[in-house]
Amino acid sequence: MSRRRMIYEGKAKILYEGPEPGTLIQYFKDDATAFNAQKRGTISGKGVLNNRISEHIFTLLGTIGIPTHFLRRLNMREQLIRQVEIVPIEVVVRNVAAGSLSTRLGIEEGTQLPRTIIEYYYKDDALGDPMIADEHIACFGWASQEEMNDIADMAIRINDFLCGLFAGIGVRLVDFKLEFGRLWENEYSRVILADEISPDGCRLWDMSSGEKLDKDRFRRDLGGEAEAYQEVARRLGLLKEGEANMVLDLDSHRKMRGK
Repeated sequence: MSRRRMIYEGKAKILYEGPEPGTLIQYFKDDATAFNAQKRGTISGKGVLNNRISEHIFTLLGTIGIPTHFLRRLNMREQLIRQVEIVPIEVVVRNVAAGSLSTRLGIEEGTQLPRTIIEYYYKDDALGDPMIADEHIACFGWASQEEMNDIADMAIRINDFLCGLFAGIGVRLVDFKLEFGRLWENEYSRVILADEISPDGCRLWDMSSGEKLDKDRFRRDLGGEAEAYQEVARRLGLLKEGEANMVLDLDSHRKMRGK
């Protein structure tokens, strides 16, 4: 499929005009950023793996009734998605203390939380994506109360499903980020899941060893980022033994041909 006009470029993805009205093409990059893009780098093949992992998870979520922007995967790095108006709120679901939660509250990383916590952050890179409360969301009109109810309900359902999915492959779902968008139908809109779900936005720890299988390997200079992403894909049944190098070689060949 020929690529069309670029609509937006973010830290990890590029959005292009879709083939039909109301659609976009989402392209997954190998670029890696951390600490609000203060740290930058590349994880070889990350875009290919995230495309496949996110496709798999969004497809499964669709089967349990979670509405998403995902339509279908087009190739190794691109998906066809519904065009939505992104709600300017990042939703972070936490099951285990880690990252900023441990730093802010002095809770030892790895502590199982007594209950799942949902946090909200205002999407603004210039401000460092500050943490916000329901009162801020209502005051500034970033989302209606009905929309926030839907978002919270979906976040809990997604968490319940993903905890089971990852536990089944020996992975502890520590926390993860979600984004939602408004899908407009004439004058009415409904909130659906958007963006991606991948090791870029999840903390995934091996249940036995505690090994980190996510972007924390990049954030903390642990190394082995590509191998960690490959391991997640392999455990999900998306990458066979020995297939990683073949996939990356094919992807490199496609990019050399300008595909």
